[in-house]
Amino acid sequence: MGHHGWQGDPPRTEDEARRRIVEAATACIDRVGLAKTSLSDVAAEVGVTRQTVYRYFPRLADILRAVALAGVEEFAGRMERHLASFGSAEDAAVESVVFAVRALPEEPYLGLLLEAGETDFFTTEVASPPAFALGARILRNLPVDWTAVGVTSDEDLEGLAEILMRLFLSFLHYPSTPALTDDGLRTLVRRWIGPALRA
Repeated sequence: MGHHGWQGDPPRTEDEARRRIVEAATACIDRVGLAKTSLSDVAAEVGVTRQTVYRYFPRLADILRAVALAGVEEFAGRMERHLASFGSAEDAAVESVVFAVRALPEEPYLGLLLEAGETDFFTTEVASPPAFALGARILRNLPVDWTAVGVTSDEDLEGLAEILMRLFLSFLHYPSTPALTDDGLRTLVRRWIGPALRA
């Protein structure tokens, strides 16, 4: 595999090449922000030509997607830590929606998909079986007695994760007018989701 540049240290695999391009893009975004980051900047950061970057990512938007997806695990960890302080199924579900609606637009990397107008891609990624499985994993790890509220299987947890994720997607893409406060959002979600999650 012919590699030009790479600051004298060519990658050994295609996956490593992609990872290094994504890391370079992340460094550029951290330094100058999304609006000022170009594909040329990313190429210079990683030490290759633009044509080399095009081999792995045909468009800057594809790189931004990869940067955003690389931040998923970190965001999931922060959400799980936040929700760990809520001991009931009802509270955990309500707070998961509030946390996602408030935190996602401010996420340095996941928020890129919203900031860059990649809403279709963002929706597709969040409303997908792997995303529901990740959501179920977060819920499973919480100090909540799910069986007490009738959530007794992995399939049940994935179903709950899907409903909650589709709910926060709706609030992200179609905010209320006037905008809901955090407490207003909690009240609304609790009114309609809460009864399904009470023992």
